[in-house]
Amino acid sequence: MHGMDVRLDGVSITYPNGFTAVQPTNLEIAAGEFFSILGPSGCGKTTILRAVSGFVEPTQGRILIGGDDQRGRGPNDRPTALIFQNLALFPLMTVRENVAFGLEARGMSKRDRVQKADELLSLVALRDQGDKKPTELSGGQKQRVAIARALAVEPSVLLLDEPLSALDLKLRQHMRAELRAIQRQTGVTFIYITHDQGEALTMSDRIAVMNEGRIEQVGTGDEIYSHPATSFAASFVGEVNQFPGKITALEDGMAYIDTGLGQMFARNPRGLKPGDSAILFVRPENVGFEQGSTFDNQMNATLERRDLEGAFINLQMRSHGAPVGMHLSNTGAHPIPAPDNETRIGFSAASAFILPEGPVAQTGHEELAAQ
Repeated sequence: MHGMDVRLDGVSITYPNGFTAVQPTNLEIAAGEFFSILGPSGCGKTTILRAVSGFVEPTQGRILIGGDDQRGRGPNDRPTALIFQNLALFPLMTVRENVAFGLEARGMSKRDRVQKADELLSLVALRDQGDKKPTELSGGQKQRVAIARALAVEPSVLLLDEPLSALDLKLRQHMRAELRAIQRQTGVTFIYITHDQGEALTMSDRIAVMNEGRIEQVGTGDEIYSHPATSFAASFVGEVNQFPGKITALEDGMAYIDTGLGQMFARNPRGLKPGDSAILFVRPENVGFEQGSTFDNQMNATLERRDLEGAFINLQMRSHGAPVGMHLSNTGAHPIPAPDNETRIGFSAASAFILPEGPVAQTGHEELAAQ
């Protein structure tokens, strides 16, 4: 098996009712890459997947796979395979027959089909489950059967639409590692659709963050987390504190911003000018207690809530009515103030960044994960 590159060349998709699901988009996915498209429900990510697989024709633009224009080619004539959320395994067939299903149409002999199916079941660690029916398998095992069946037809591009969303958290985390390992072993290009940032960050070589039909940013997980390009990307990927305000002054690639909590100082990666409406973002792990360390940005705050996550303690603070989240390592090194006791908290200018005012992610990730 080998992966092919996928290119979207000015692709936009408008439905007959006039709704534009995908705004004009250019995107290049390298051969053999694990590429995720991350965004909230209804942002257009599944529409892109359906267009690559041939179930939807672009209204404008071209989709090229391995350099070949796919216009006019149906799903069966493309070097792609698609895995949906519901998996659609055949309940009356054995696991082995499910995996071999697409091979008969290719004229492969029964013996070769069985051999190929067993090879793929070994790849997904289900070698001894071939004679079972899908109903006898766990959720994670069914998932692996669906992957083996999709890989049986030797696609160059495997398209996965939220395939883990029906699994519980522990199994989802386990399957992330398995999917990544399978992708590395096969070298097939994976295009993975998800609304779960944890999934995208742990598995992907690169991620496209999408909102309202537009790709806001493409980059590695580290780039998108530490250097988000837009307010939406900053607020959708990872937790982040937001302080809206207006830029007042500039200094060496940094800027001062007047917020509801007073003047703050942070990185200015987009080169905003005085008077611009902007939002200062700082991750909760970069906010700390003022204990002899002199933070560039400081504020008085009181503790509202303490959530223990095990290795981490999440604190919800409040400063002049504004919520401020803090993540601390659970080492006991940080004495946590009593509720309602005012304390000084702060963060360095280097760990915070200012971006143009724009749409931010409305939904908490807890609600998204529960969908």
